[in-house]
Amino acid sequence: MKQTYALIQMDIAFGDPQTNFRHAEEWIRKAVKTSTADTILLPELWTTGYDLTRLDEIADEEAAVTITFLKRLAKELNVNLIGGSVANRVGQATTNTLLVVSRKGDVIKQYSKAHLFRLMDEEKYLTEGNMDGRFVLDNQKSAAVICYDIRFPEWIRTHMVDETKVLYVVAEWPKQRIDHWRALLISRAIENQCFVVACNRAGTDPNNEFGGNSMIIGPWGEIIAEAGQTETILTGTVDVEEVEKIRATIPIYSDRRTDLYKLQ
Repeated sequence: MKQTYALIQMDIAFGDPQTNFRHAEEWIRKAVKTSTADTILLPELWTTGYDLTRLDEIADEEAAVTITFLKRLAKELNVNLIGGSVANRVGQATTNTLLVVSRKGDVIKQYSKAHLFRLMDEEKYLTEGNMDGRFVLDNQKSAAVICYDIRFPEWIRTHMVDETKVLYVVAEWPKQRIDHWRALLISRAIENQCFVVACNRAGTDPNNEFGGNSMIIGPWGEIIAEAGQTETILTGTVDVEEVEKIRATIPIYSDRRTDLYKLQ
C-alpha cells in the first residue's frame, strides 16, 4: 500500500501559541493543496517552542485546544495528522505529548515523550511519559516517538517487534548535532527494517538554532526525501509493503537471541 507523507518543517514563534496555530494551519492547507498527502506531520512542541519557563501560562490544558484544532482540519481536509507534540497540562504536571488524529477526526494516539533531554532543561519543567507510542493508522501498524527518544535503540525496538512498519519522529533537533540526527534516523531504519518519517523544525529561538533536515528513509536505509534547513514542506511516497519483502530477505526478527539480551 502506497502512502504519501508531507512533513511541515516550520519555524516556531517562541512562546506564542496563537501565532503558531495560524502558521501551522497555513502550512497544513498548503500541503493539502500542493500534494496528495495521506498523512501530514508537524514538529515537536510546535505551539510553544522551548519557552519552558512559561509553561504554566502557555501549556495547553489537557491538549484540548490543540485536539480541537487538529480534529477540525483532519476532517475538513480528509487527511491524517501526526500533530507534532505540544506542552500538555494535566493537573499539576506538563508532558511533551504527541497527538495522532485520523482523517475521520478521531484521536487515535497520545504519546508523551519518555526520555527528557537534560541539555535543554526538559526535566525541570516537564514530566516524562510512561506509555509506548504504538497505534494503527490507515490499517498499518505504526509507532511514533519524540526527538531525544531516537537515541535509545532499545526503546525503538520495543515498538517494532510487533510487525510495525512505519516509525514517525517529531523533533526540535539543534543544528550543531544535525549529523547525529541523520545518522541515528538512518540507523533506526536499517536495524528495524522499517520506514522512518521524521519531521524536524527550522529556525531559531533565544537559545538555539535548529537544523531542519526532515527526512523520509526506507528500510534499507536509503534516503527517499530530505529537506534543507529552512521552512518547507517535504513530501515523499513510499510502498509500505516493501517492509515485508525486506524482512523476509534478512530475517532479523526471527534470528534475534532474546535469551542472551539482558538489559540493565
